Amino acid sequence: MHRSAWKHLPVFLLLTLACGGDDPFSPTVENVSGSYQASSLTGTQSGITVNLLSLGATVAIVLNVDGTTTGRIFAPGLDEGGQDLDVDLAGTWTLQGETVTFNQPGDTFIRDVPFTVGRNRLQGEGTFNTVTVRLTLAKE
Repeated sequence: MHRSAWKHLPVFLLLTLACGGDDPFSPTVENVSGSYQASSLTGTQSGITVNLLSLGATVAIVLNVDGTTTGRIFAPGLDEGGQDLDVDLAGTWTLQGETVTFNQPGDTFIRDVPFTVGRNRLQGEGTFNTVTVRLTLAKE
C-alpha cells in the first residue's frame, strides 16, 4: 500500500466501525415467532432479588406464526400454598409495534405484562402485590 493511502486508513476504519454495527431490527410476526427459553427470571421484594432460575424455575414458550403459543412455566414451591407452579402456556400472542402480549387461560404473570421485543429476545416486567417479576426470554 502506498504511504499516502495509509494516512486515510484511520478515517476509513472510523467510518466502518461507526456504520458497521448499525443493523436495525424491525419486529415482524415472522422474525419474532420461534422457540424461547428463559435466560433470566427474577423476583424482587423489599430490595431483595432472587434468581428464580437458580431455584429450578423454567419457562419455555413457542410463538407460532399463526399467533398461537405452546409452552410451560414451572417454578418449584412458588404457587399458592407453597405448591409447585406448573402452568401450560397454550394460548395466543400478538405483536404491536415492538410489544408482544400474551392471552392464555393459565394464570401467570406472563399474560399480565407486555414484553418488549429485541433481536432474539423478549423482556417483560410487572409488579404483583409487592413482588416485581422480570423475565427475559431468549430465542433458541
